[in-house]
Amino acid sequence: MKHSAPILVCLFKAPGIADGLSRCSISERLIMKFMLFLLSITAVSVSASDLEDCTHAAGTYLSGKVMSPPTFKSGNYLEGIELSHTHLLLKADQDGKTYDVAIDNVFADGYDNAGESVPEPLAAIKIGTRLSLCGLPFPGGIHWVHTNCGEKPTRRHPNGWVKQLDAHNQAGENLVGSQKYCKLWPTGHE
Repeated sequence: MKHSAPILVCLFKAPGIADGLSRCSISERLIMKFMLFLLSITAVSVSASDLEDCTHAAGTYLSGKVMSPPTFKSGNYLEGIELSHTHLLLKADQDGKTYDVAIDNVFADGYDNAGESVPEPLAAIKIGTRLSLCGLPFPGGIHWVHTNCGEKPTRRHPNGWVKQLDAHNQAGENLVGSQKYCKLWPTGHE
């Protein structure tokens, strides 16, 4: 029995995939179906893991594609620190709806309390980037997508995140996990 290269070759013998599969042997088709099945299980388990992690963190999970560039929005001040936000639109995988994502800049590495711009890790997000989000929904959007500074997660104060997804749906580091300014909320967020 021939494997790997001949299986892929049989897919390209004809212009259409269906035509190509019809030129594959039964065993080659079964191997291809099994490989596709394994890929689909892997993608589902990654999403299930993120969903489970977010549920454990008392948040609501969204993943999807960024539809607008990150934009800076100034905010109120707390102890001289501006509580600005970065906003972007995300088309969710879960329901196909587009959500406003409000990200607290103070939790992003590279946050500059004197600047009026999107912090570097968030500025790197581009249209088309895929994100994994855990946070607190509001009508038309999601916020509280950041660390809760080590407090016990609650539905009102989840331990959220913004993570970039790679081509294999693997999530990177939390872009808003900095605890540098947690001292502003000594007994939790309010």
